[in-house]
Amino acid sequence: MAKIIGLTGGIGSGKTTVAKEFEALGVPVYIADTEARKIMDVPETIQLIQEEFGNSIFDEGILNREKLAKIVFDNPEKLQKLNSIVHPLVKKHFEEWVHKNRNFVFVIKETAILFESGSYLDCDKIIAVVAPLEIRIQRVLARDNSDYESIMKRVNNQWTDDMRIEKSDYVIENINLENTIDQVNTLYNELKNM
Repeated sequence: MAKIIGLTGGIGSGKTTVAKEFEALGVPVYIADTEARKIMDVPETIQLIQEEFGNSIFDEGILNREKLAKIVFDNPEKLQKLNSIVHPLVKKHFEEWVHKNRNFVFVIKETAILFESGSYLDCDKIIAVVAPLEIRIQRVLARDNSDYESIMKRVNNQWTDDMRIEKSDYVIENINLENTIDQVNTLYNELKNM
């Protein structure tokens, strides 16, 4: 059975960049946010979200993710409610995905809220991707057309880098791409010999 390596980091830390580097080395990578989005589009999930949050977050029957995000990032209880709907479904999907990829030495699960969701408990090893907060904010501003205030709300709903580092087995400092790739290659060589 493949070992499960958790890959986490705050918004704008460069988790996806690191994940793509592992993927380029032939490692199967599960991007939890992407899969959660797909799961949120399934009619059964839509119904659960609608029952919990009402019709105001839908535009002509289609989930408006921006409206939902505004609600949940302004209200920790609402965020917890959404997570209690989506996380069990993602967990089940991930377990099926791991089974399909069981013949690999290891697979990677990339998620921003690995610790917050408790899914770190399912990992054999954990990698934290870190970068200074100002760099992270600049990356997100350039990438998402977000504003500073909404980025900070997300940052404040996540663990700090120090908290992640304390619970992680490995740390990749993602400031310079070339250096990050070197760190990934070194770590890949270590992990493939687990």
